[in-house]
Amino acid sequence: MKTRIAHWSTRILAPALAATLSITGVSAQAQAPFDHGYRAYAKVLDAHVQVPRVDYAALVKNRQQLDAVVEELGRVSSTAYDSWTRTQQIAFWINAYNVFTLRSIVDNYPIEGGWFSLHPSNSIRQIDGVWDELRWEAGGRSVTLDQIEHEILRPTFKEARAHFAVNCASVSCPPLQPEPYIAERLDAQLDAAARAYLGSEHGLQLRGSRLELSSILDWYGDDFIAEFASQLPGGRPAKERSVLAVVATFGPPEAAALAKSDKARVGYLSYDWSLNDVATAPGGSP
Repeated sequence: MKTRIAHWSTRILAPALAATLSITGVSAQAQAPFDHGYRAYAKVLDAHVQVPRVDYAALVKNRQQLDAVVEELGRVSSTAYDSWTRTQQIAFWINAYNVFTLRSIVDNYPIEGGWFSLHPSNSIRQIDGVWDELRWEAGGRSVTLDQIEHEILRPTFKEARAHFAVNCASVSCPPLQPEPYIAERLDAQLDAAARAYLGSEHGLQLRGSRLELSSILDWYGDDFIAEFASQLPGGRPAKERSVLAVVATFGPPEAAALAKSDKARVGYLSYDWSLNDVATAPGGSP
């Protein structure tokens, strides 16, 4: 009788124990610490970014790597996110914006717009609702690209240098860097991104006493006022003083020196919305 009872108990309890262990394992996996080193994302960038462009054709073929990163961002709960430091949260949203932009391109590649569009046929702007309708899961919430930029990064963190870090998959946009943004190095990375962009033809062009700047500094120049306007006192409007101070801080030596003088004049470059695709780069293969 004891043998029968023991055998019956094993048959009944073993599946229950297995189920409990399985549930515990799933729970433990779901609660695994988030990788703030973004190692999976770093592999995607290393394999497909050729600054200032991206090899989208290759990324489409290897999209499972990118899809895994998207899923990883989506598994972050609001509780976990709220426990992070400010720099961890900023790095998360910059990386999330860039990851979701890559995924938007991959999902629609090759982009072929209509003949009568005002934008280049291969532009991200040919993707309907790319910024304000397509939704992504990240940090325990459902967000669009516009919400990440205009409702989280800009108003919550007031980190104006993020404008040099988020990438809109366009030729005139600050280029996607070949490494993720990491909390421990975020300040240095944002400074480096600003210098790299203002050192490029799409970020700044010097024409005599005139500084032709990216339209980003026109569209979002007010975001720089709080930190930069006071660095160049004078009678200029606050926004103009701010963008000049940005050039003085991060621009190439000649441009920086001009920005500090009374002779500097400010203009803004037209924005090239063509896809930042290696296949369409000068000398590239279409």
